[in-house]
Amino acid sequence: MKILIIGGVAGGATAAARLRRLNEQAEIIMFERSGYVSYANCGLPYYIGGSITEEKKLTLQTPMSFKNRFNVDVRVKSEVTAIDPASKTVSVTNLETGETYTESYDKLVLSPGAKAVMPPIPGVKEGNIFTLRTVEDTFKIKEYTVAHQPKSAVVVGGGFIGLEMAENLMELGLKVTLIEQLDQVMSPVDFDMAQEIHAYLRSKGMELLLSSGVTAFEHGEQITVSVKDHDPIACDMVIMAVGVAPDSTLAKDAGLELGVRGGIIVNEYMQTSVPDIYAVGDAVIIKHRVTGKDGLISLAGPANKQGRIAADHICGLGSSFKGAMGSSVIKLFDMTVASTGINEKTAQALGLEYDKVNTFSASHAGYYPGGTNMSVKTIYEPSTGKILGAQIVGFDGVDKRIDVMATAIQAGMTSADLEDLDLAYAPPFSSAKDPVNMAAYVIENLRSGRIKHYHWHDVAKLPRDGSVIMLDVRTPAEYAQGHIEGTLHIPVDELRNRLDELDKSKTIYVNCRSGQRSYYACCILSQLGYDCWNLEGGFRFYEAVTGNPSLEAATIGECGLKL
Repeated sequence: MKILIIGGVAGGATAAARLRRLNEQAEIIMFERSGYVSYANCGLPYYIGGSITEEKKLTLQTPMSFKNRFNVDVRVKSEVTAIDPASKTVSVTNLETGETYTESYDKLVLSPGAKAVMPPIPGVKEGNIFTLRTVEDTFKIKEYTVAHQPKSAVVVGGGFIGLEMAENLMELGLKVTLIEQLDQVMSPVDFDMAQEIHAYLRSKGMELLLSSGVTAFEHGEQITVSVKDHDPIACDMVIMAVGVAPDSTLAKDAGLELGVRGGIIVNEYMQTSVPDIYAVGDAVIIKHRVTGKDGLISLAGPANKQGRIAADHICGLGSSFKGAMGSSVIKLFDMTVASTGINEKTAQALGLEYDKVNTFSASHAGYYPGGTNMSVKTIYEPSTGKILGAQIVGFDGVDKRIDVMATAIQAGMTSADLEDLDLAYAPPFSSAKDPVNMAAYVIENLRSGRIKHYHWHDVAKLPRDGSVIMLDVRTPAEYAQGHIEGTLHIPVDELRNRLDELDKSKTIYVNCRSGQRSYYACCILSQLGYDCWNLEGGFRFYEAVTGNPSLEAATIGECGLKL
């Protein structure tokens, strides 16, 4: 059997290695138009910033090592320019010599990846304007920063690559302005969760221009970036990171069926509309595990799985790809942002039945030094408690909690199941009630009717005419630092002795800093016959979304997070 693979990196290189492990006799040839066959895509920004210091650390395999270990004929700087499904051949151009030739196949695996989107902005293709997708792109940026010692940069785009590049350029000492057309960075998380990211990035010195778009680049001694509704910005270099699109030109020209945004349509075995041609990685359309909808997910995890599954099917094994949820995590200086499943925007767009809780939990036991807090937003189905998605913004321990949530979603678990999870605990690592358990406890309290909640966006709609009571149960010091206008202040520890100040005929909307003490207050009041609602996420979250959040929320304070 002769198998050709077009493209390396995660999907193609994984397919090649798996094919060899399953079939020692197959002839396997891999074509890669860049000079690198298998490299750490996700590590590229960190080489530029200096966290990764050795160039060779970026390359996981070389053509020679691939040949020695897997007996795969790897041809770098070789671009496949056409596929002929009828004759089962491909046309190849050697980019170093200009030589062209054809190669036949029995099976073909496409792993073309995605290409950086370059919007048609005047001046975008000139001067010191860079994109980052390949190792060559990385070296080009690195060489420029070393040779020219730039002092300032503009990054266009607030997704993974844009944010990672902004962080790493700042680590080099550059002044960085990040421009994003949306009203938030990190679109996998919702607007409310993104506000904590914005505050943190600004506290680190990054200038954020949100709901802004670049209209032109002018080149001189510096680059002048024209921005809608903002003064022009002068900088030494620009990183364009506005997104990626499937690199599906080869597939389209070969007559393969394409779908949303030009992605290649495949079945569960990664076969295209031509059964002897498989496709994997960023260019293929997959099913979202939660919604069942077609989409594109450009992440290394799914690409690796798809490469393995394509190889399995070629070799007669029954593996199948069941979709992905877009589980992701990013480091932003010391902050960690992670998400899995669907967010609230997606739930609304699809008209799904959902509710949400925002909890604020300690990464480990409050009495053990060094603890930090994390904001957890959990999306769930009210009728069943089934977990649909989660987003976490914090510092320590975020990654392991999002992995638990991802596992729960994939397993179809409910909030009742999460309550019952037996998770590892020791004071340096967690609390006896883990943040995952805590989110489940809140959901189950809501579903059982033991508590009712309202959200940060409901506060503005509450009447200020005295027909309802807005109650703040924090300490006097906390209340003095800032509070929701129109609230009555009674600390929770004084509540039982001051019930005569509350009119039982009126609905009471309670808040505290994190939602915990107001929950205690609602437990007291509701059992005494008051109609009580708890502000989920607390004043801290409300303030973060609507005002200027206090970055003290990063550390364990007097809110009593030893739950």
